[in-house]
Amino acid sequence: MISVVILTHNEETNIGRCLESVSWSDDILVVDSFSEDRTVEISKRQGARVIQRAFEDFSSQRNFASEHGNLKYEWVLHLDADEIVTPELRAELPTAMLGGKDAYRVSSKLIFDGKFLRHAGLFPWYQVRFGRTQKLRFKQVGHGQRETVEPGRIGMLKSSLLHFNFSKGLPDWIERHNRYSTAEAHQNIYGYADEDVAALDLLSIAPDRRRRAAKRIFRRLPCRASIRFIYMYLFRGGILDGKAGFTYCRLLAWYEWLIVLKEREIRAQARDRAQQ
Repeated sequence: MISVVILTHNEETNIGRCLESVSWSDDILVVDSFSEDRTVEISKRQGARVIQRAFEDFSSQRNFASEHGNLKYEWVLHLDADEIVTPELRAELPTAMLGGKDAYRVSSKLIFDGKFLRHAGLFPWYQVRFGRTQKLRFKQVGHGQRETVEPGRIGMLKSSLLHFNFSKGLPDWIERHNRYSTAEAHQNIYGYADEDVAALDLLSIAPDRRRRAAKRIFRRLPCRASIRFIYMYLFRGGILDGKAGFTYCRLLAWYEWLIVLKEREIRAQARDRAQQ
């Protein structure tokens, strides 16, 4: 059997659908960051246990669940409330448990404007989300988390999650990415956790190392917002996703522009303090 951990904050729009997709588990733990809507009520009504903890970052919430959530089973699946476990992924998990690994990468299909963004969504985009409860831990990097499990102990699943990243509307996405851009800017300036990768890792067979190597190079380039749009829309094929792909690529360029502006502001503030 498998435990499931879901992070929430004001997720009444999403949590019911997410919980329904994991109703096969009899150990579902919702780690709620003191929601002000009906998230907790819906979670309990659908049979989940709920613990509340002030949000620090994604990694600490997930680690708290594994260490203090009294999870029943050896294996745990970590989710966000705007994600759905497909029947195909559910069917693959028991086999993965016998695969001799401590954790597994899971890809996600980004849904925007009712459309799966195969190209603009960088499918398959992998994150470690499934693993042994006592082994799988995370560290915070930028606005997201990264696993601490040794790469050789990580496998890869074939099936995907569905990710409804815009389910609460565009204003919510913009507000979240305004926060995320601040975290990214600080991380870029004060020490990024990608210093263990080099340019040659662009040729690595591990997708996460290729992605981290590309990101390390990219954040040193000029005109990053424009480059990101051109890369995502033309080179990664966002143009093939139609109007939804064009809109999403423009949003990603805006997000990159925010990061650049905040990096400039942080550096200027540091210079001002040094001159005082």
